[in-house]
Amino acid sequence: MGRVADKLFLFLYSVAILIFSGIGLIVSMEWVAPAFAESFVDAIYMTGPAKYAAIAVCAALFLLSIRFLFVSLRKSRERSGSIDQRTEFGDIRISLETVENLALKAANRVRGVKDLRARVRVDDSGLDIQLRSVVDGESSIQQLTEEMQRGVKEHVEDITGIPVATVTVYVANVVQSQTFKARVE
Repeated sequence: MGRVADKLFLFLYSVAILIFSGIGLIVSMEWVAPAFAESFVDAIYMTGPAKYAAIAVCAALFLLSIRFLFVSLRKSRERSGSIDQRTEFGDIRISLETVENLALKAANRVRGVKDLRARVRVDDSGLDIQLRSVVDGESSIQQLTEEMQRGVKEHVEDITGIPVATVTVYVANVVQSQTFKARVE
């Protein structure tokens, strides 16, 4: 919904600026009798530098408005929220959120890992998955992270069929395990 509103506002802005800069350009080039536009643009007709500045500004605004108008009407080819694949049966779109959830599911299988977060980016060489985790401190961090990397890579590639270029693991903290003593009364 936000994208549609942004495009609509950009379209309306472009049309308004296009009209105003077109009128300003016509008046600055004296295509309209000075008596007709005298109340609005008296300073432009009186001084030479102001006239040329107005022509330059209006021409720039006119060109920018045409650019914005084309941008607002052009279909967006970039879909940042999904990965698109074409098969013999049709197109497949997998959201990045789906890939993040698959990565979290695979990483959660590793014992000793807590509080996971994932972020996925699409690169030319494949998926770049970044994991942020907290570990329990009972196991080797190197072994945990390597197991997470291997498990996430294999799981995401098996389920989606998309190659995973890198799996980066950031260990944010170590959680102290709490031991409870039996209370005798």
